Amino acid sequence: MKKLGFGLMRLPTLDPKDASNIDLEQVKQMVDAFLARGFTYFDTAWMYCGHKSEIVAREALVKRHPRDSFTLATKLHANYLKGKEDCDRIFREQLEKTGAGYFDYYLLHAINRELYEKYTEYNCFEWLKEKKRQGLVRHIGFSFHDHADFLEQVLTEHPEFEFVQLQINYLDWESDNVQSRKCYETARRHNLPIIVMEPVKGGTLAAVPGAVERLFRASAPERSVPSWAIRFAAGLEGVMVVLSGMSNMEQLLDNTGYMADFQPLSEQEQHIVRQAVELIRSGIAVPCTGCAYCADGCPMNIAIPSYFSLYNADLQETDAAQSDKPRRSEYINLTREFGKAGDCIACGQCESVCPQQLPIIRHLKEVAEYFGA
Repeated sequence: MKKLGFGLMRLPTLDPKDASNIDLEQVKQMVDAFLARGFTYFDTAWMYCGHKSEIVAREALVKRHPRDSFTLATKLHANYLKGKEDCDRIFREQLEKTGAGYFDYYLLHAINRELYEKYTEYNCFEWLKEKKRQGLVRHIGFSFHDHADFLEQVLTEHPEFEFVQLQINYLDWESDNVQSRKCYETARRHNLPIIVMEPVKGGTLAAVPGAVERLFRASAPERSVPSWAIRFAAGLEGVMVVLSGMSNMEQLLDNTGYMADFQPLSEQEQHIVRQAVELIRSGIAVPCTGCAYCADGCPMNIAIPSYFSLYNADLQETDAAQSDKPRRSEYINLTREFGKAGDCIACGQCESVCPQQLPIIRHLKEVAEYFGA
């Protein structure tokens, strides 16, 4: 298997304000190009793209290509479970939505300390093993968003897992919060293959500050900025697949171009990446990946990831804090359709589902104060 996976999470849309309004024809072209270049791994989930991602997998992939020409992964998320019976209900709907017949990889989604208790309460671990015994799942694993000591606990208590999906990128490698390196090392001690998510950190490592882009271009002018992030993750020993949420054909052709004959980062390139980390850390205010889990249930309909993206971009520009705040007009335009950052009622729903464990309420106050609304 080639090391690049197609993440069906940030798909091209016909309406940039509606993640569920997917440009199916463009996705079909992207799927065809991905397979034609020898890549086979596709990753979806129950809630992606307003619950439409699995349907798109059926229409763009399953209906149009032989079942043995690709591998498909999907996930069960504890936040959508109200009882044990929901596991089978959702699984049946996933089979129907994808039309796949079986799943090559199936994950318990976003395990952390809180969701682990829920998965345990509903006996999801035994349930998933039974799905494998029935032949409906080929390989069982989980995605993880917590600290390395808890990953050690999960893997020790559940040796049945065959792989683990971790957030790994060069910016989070030494992060005290995400703990990419420590989690990676824990998975390696258990001899588990690793699937990498968020290698470009929700686009953060694609739209880097100008100084970082110049650093990369000086070393390799022909390579794209995101290629540094994906090659960093793919070069780690034990990594089976690196997922990329590709939103257009240009991104797909770029990714498949340099990953077709994959070459890990050299020692000199590793040094450049370490320099990039220091430059990025000096300018990023909110380490949000844009997954939008927080916005999905916000009672005030606040466009949380979009506001954080604008805030980060403004602060990264030279003297932005003293300027006219060039992203303020974009912020105001969004507030005509969504709640303002200052409308936050501090209910905590967003923080309870944030995979990055960000203090979202505090950051929203900062955004509201910064943009003056």
